[in-house]
Amino acid sequence: MTAPYWLNPNDPEDFPDVELALTDPDGLLAIGGDLSSERLLSAYRRGIFPWFSDDQPVLWWSPDPRAVLFPEQLHISKSLAKTIRKNVFDIRLDTVFKDVILSCAAPRPRQDGTWITAEMMQAYTKLHKLGYAHSIECWKNNKLVGGLYGIAIGEVFFGESMFSLERDASKVAFAALAKGAGKIKPKLIDCQIKSDHLQSLGATTISRNEFIRLLSIYCDK
Repeated sequence: MTAPYWLNPNDPEDFPDVELALTDPDGLLAIGGDLSSERLLSAYRRGIFPWFSDDQPVLWWSPDPRAVLFPEQLHISKSLAKTIRKNVFDIRLDTVFKDVILSCAAPRPRQDGTWITAEMMQAYTKLHKLGYAHSIECWKNNKLVGGLYGIAIGEVFFGESMFSLERDASKVAFAALAKGAGKIKPKLIDCQIKSDHLQSLGATTISRNEFIRLLSIYCDK
């Protein structure tokens, strides 16, 4: 068997071992299947996530290394700490999940299109109704100005996307998640792929093997 592996559309558990993922492009493991709730939850538990464009079939990824944040390693800069102390934003959980995912999918400067397709939005909205997908929201003057969404399984939060209409709004939402937001108290936050934005908040990279090991511990808590 060689990657990318074509998935059986009738079997939500049909995923190959992540060790078979390609190194170029990094982490591409499988193609096809669907975005049913059963398949998505099975994928996340295995360290796999979907990422594709409208003109592509569903693509499944498990990159190595993996970007993660351990909540105790959250880094809050002086300017961000000042914003948090001022209580500029009101943090809410799961009040407007659909609006958050729509905002994350909105066009951004120097970015062509979005990977958050209508199919993805429908799938994650269903996961939200099932109690797995959550939004951490930043409100200002009763207006949604930033936030993020992702999947919570056990003590792992699999981050998907964030947006910000005001300076520091997405960072404040992320900090709130790391510190524990309502019933969501992660021991591990999956950031998928490293970025300067996430690294500034304390995200680091670990090997895929270590990531899978941690999932086996924390996903069943």
